[in-house]
Amino acid sequence: MMDFILEAWVSSSIERAKAGWMLGAGKRWKPGDKLKLLFAGYNGTRNMGSDVRVEEMLRQIRHILGAERVQLSVMSQNLDFSREYFEGTRQVHLPDIFPPFLANEVPQHDGVVACEGSMFKSKFANALTTMMIGSLGIAAAQNKLSVGYGAEAGQMDPLVAKMCERYCRNSFVITRNEESRTVLRELGVPTELGTDTAWTFEPRPPEYGQSVLRKVGWDGKTPVLVVCPINPFEWPVKASVAKYAARSLTGAYKDSHYRTVYFHNSGPAAEQAYHKYWNAIANAVDAFRKKKNVFVILVATERLDKRPANRISERLGGVPVLTSDEYNMYELVSVLRSCHMMASSRYHGIVTSMPGLVPSAGITMDERIRNLMRERGHQDLLMTVDDPELEGKLLAALEKLSREGEAIADGIARTVVRNLKVMARMGVYFEEEVQRRYLEFETRRGEWSWEDYLPPMSRGLHDLVAGYN
Repeated sequence: MMDFILEAWVSSSIERAKAGWMLGAGKRWKPGDKLKLLFAGYNGTRNMGSDVRVEEMLRQIRHILGAERVQLSVMSQNLDFSREYFEGTRQVHLPDIFPPFLANEVPQHDGVVACEGSMFKSKFANALTTMMIGSLGIAAAQNKLSVGYGAEAGQMDPLVAKMCERYCRNSFVITRNEESRTVLRELGVPTELGTDTAWTFEPRPPEYGQSVLRKVGWDGKTPVLVVCPINPFEWPVKASVAKYAARSLTGAYKDSHYRTVYFHNSGPAAEQAYHKYWNAIANAVDAFRKKKNVFVILVATERLDKRPANRISERLGGVPVLTSDEYNMYELVSVLRSCHMMASSRYHGIVTSMPGLVPSAGITMDERIRNLMRERGHQDLLMTVDDPELEGKLLAALEKLSREGEAIADGIARTVVRNLKVMARMGVYFEEEVQRRYLEFETRRGEWSWEDYLPPMSRGLHDLVAGYN
């Protein structure tokens, strides 16, 4: 019921914005003004992947349009958690009950860039998808820039899908894969094919990550295996006033409470599936380290991942656990790239390690890691979170990472360079959409190479491009 209320509330906000715009309310960008863009996403929760990809969007778009001609703002659910991120960008607090915020904040900008990866799907939370649709829909209703950047679309509940179809028809969505384009095309949403935007992210130097590993017990020689687990069965998150009242009055639903009126999926079936998942990972890693001399660490790239990481660590005798609470995104990615092998259920754990050519296997709960592994040509390194044979398959995958790491790294390098080129093409699409919406906004003139549409890259990425171009 609460999801329905949020969806109806946001829909009415879009309709009011459209009516007001048609009656002359609001202000349209004019030449000489800075182009004010609002980046709508799931930031400020210490989710490393969400923060990394938005960091690179901001750098790329500022580079393409000109820092002196844009004013960028980004939503954050906790300003303390994101304070050291997004340099040169205004941060605005996104409240849990967000419809009034969208109705007030979006019209103050000349456009919206929706930047959440899981943009159009009910797998995680209908509320999140509703917020994305609301942000894009209000901007489009006022004939402003309305772009989804690096989005994925999957199964949506019927009412959310109808909202997307109705309110995103005048938006422009650049997806991370062809499967997402198919979903959105069926809803009449204009799309182009793109990729994720984390490929250009530059963490702290390798020496930093190595020093952290040494601090937690690494000898500097033994290969490091990093595992990035999740709880795949606590999703979706749903809003519930009834559970919130029970939580406040009696303390019920304590374990499944996310925040305010939002609660994780829970119950005996979810707990049993979760136990099988983390226990299978722990058993496979334990069997692998008995065969191979490896130093094992657990990394929680999202604050919620501390729980599965701690469970697996305890099962393995107390191996180190590093979390996004303790380390910011620049530090955590440096640690990931200092490792020698990875098994991850976090999509961005894999993506951010790939420029460091870390051989990786994926344990997926949805299409994101599946699509990435298929693109790499590494379907044999892909498992699903609910596979009854997960333990054996993961052990086989870890053995392959150890045995064929160099060949796997070669495939990873080719995939990174290919995605850098696609990310550059996204920049071209974005520039063209700005010109379409605002004919008088001056963009760069002359001839530009594909690399000119990327944010400034590190020497390591330039070397990778030179070697695999």
